[in-house]
Amino acid sequence: MAGRFGAVLTAMATPFAGDGSLDLDGAQALADHLFEHGTESIVVAGSTGESPTLDHREKLDLFRAVVEVAKGKGQVIAGTGTYNTAETIELSAEAAECGVDGLLVVTPYYNRPPQRGLVAHFAKVAESTELPVIPYNIPSRTATRIEHDTMLTLAAIPNIVGVKDSTGDLDGVSRLIREAPADFDVYSGDDWAAFAIACLGGAGLVSVASHLVGDRLAQMLQLVSDGDVPAARKLHEELSPVFAMLFITSNPIPLKASLSLLGLPAGDPRLPLLPATPDEEDRIRRAMEDAGLL
Repeated sequence: MAGRFGAVLTAMATPFAGDGSLDLDGAQALADHLFEHGTESIVVAGSTGESPTLDHREKLDLFRAVVEVAKGKGQVIAGTGTYNTAETIELSAEAAECGVDGLLVVTPYYNRPPQRGLVAHFAKVAESTELPVIPYNIPSRTATRIEHDTMLTLAAIPNIVGVKDSTGDLDGVSRLIREAPADFDVYSGDDWAAFAIACLGGAGLVSVASHLVGDRLAQMLQLVSDGDVPAARKLHEELSPVFAMLFITSNPIPLKASLSLLGLPAGDPRLPLLPATPDEEDRIRRAMEDAGLL
């Protein structure tokens, strides 16, 4: 079942120091922890990694730092997508020089390109690199969805190798898995949907919850692959409160609070995000206690 980047990919949080600067030592420590607990590939500088508030240099520093930790442990996928095709191509080329294994390229946001514009954007990025490219389809953040026929067009481009799907449309995911090339990896972009998408034949999960329950997510996906769907469903149900807790407010605010409770590198989010409120912290702590994490 697992795709070319494995079954459990983690969209890694970006640790910051007390003064708000990038904590590269913390990023390496967190990456090492993830690889030791079920993660097979790490996505660096995605939305969970607060990419909108990372500057160009910081992203490259992060890519290099995590690549260094990943040697012999797993793969690194660089989040290089922006709403500017030329900038995306430039950052992707520099990420390749840092030694990353693949690129996650989000749908251009804010400028809301038409579907033909999406094809042109992703095709230009793909032809500019030899690395495998994974479009990230998340219309709730970008205001634009990569529609089914557009995705099939992209899937025909040799180094566009899969999609991170955060549409919440399980019927659409089922159709895509059925109609896309057999080697096109459809990854769930949402923890809550991972079990269902795995049952539909998906390649795995790009996860937030894997920071906390990576081993259990890996077990759940392996159970689906082995055909033990009832046992996998039981794990999904046990983990669902954790999935819900991580989105009681904007991601990664609850995640960073959770990591701090576990003594893992996190720091506060950067503005315009804020730390969890006392009420949110209480809800996060109770959910983690109920899940046996504290």
